[in-house]
Amino acid sequence: MTDLTFYTHPMSRGRIIRWMLEEVGQPYETQLLDYDNAMKGPAYLAVNPMGKVPAIKHGDTVVTECAAICAYLADAFPQAGLAPPTSSRLRGTYYRWLFFGAGPIEQAVSLKSLGIEVPAEKERMLGCGSMAHVLDALEGALDGRDHLVGDSFTAADLYIASHLGWGMQFGSIEARPNFERYVALHDARPAAKRAVDIDDGLIAAQTQPAE
Repeated sequence: MTDLTFYTHPMSRGRIIRWMLEEVGQPYETQLLDYDNAMKGPAYLAVNPMGKVPAIKHGDTVVTECAAICAYLADAFPQAGLAPPTSSRLRGTYYRWLFFGAGPIEQAVSLKSLGIEVPAEKERMLGCGSMAHVLDALEGALDGRDHLVGDSFTAADLYIASHLGWGMQFGSIEARPNFERYVALHDARPAAKRAVDIDDGLIAAQTQPAE
């Protein structure tokens, strides 16, 4: 029995949280939801009224949104060392890049995926400005560095590496050498590999023809 439940679909942003849970190293229960029925059904809407995954339930606490889940798990299980101490000045940098992923990166990628071209004179209306601004800012932060926060891996690295890896794979983010190096480094972590194996195994099981 565990008091940590993970709601997901293996072909969703839930892959980010699967990696985070594997890094945390605590037992958790997985509840798989299909897009057509369970995700919009009353039982799950009571957990997340948006009807989207991922979500977690820790005891009586429900957390949705990937960046929020990463931040919550890092604080709930500090022994995993996935966030700077609250007293550290690095905490600000950690928050900065964790929510840079949730804000500018997510927004810029969504606009590109929808084929929306933002006129230069309208860029100031958007938090991301433009895709070029977002990628240049991130590349500057990664130049000559393996980690965004100090010299150790944090939930911010996990979240940003997930965004970059997914975006480069599907062409929504330009594949730059610094990004490729950074993603390859963190994708090689044992927890990342375990998470991929779990979710890829679930996808394979779903696509096997019935006998």
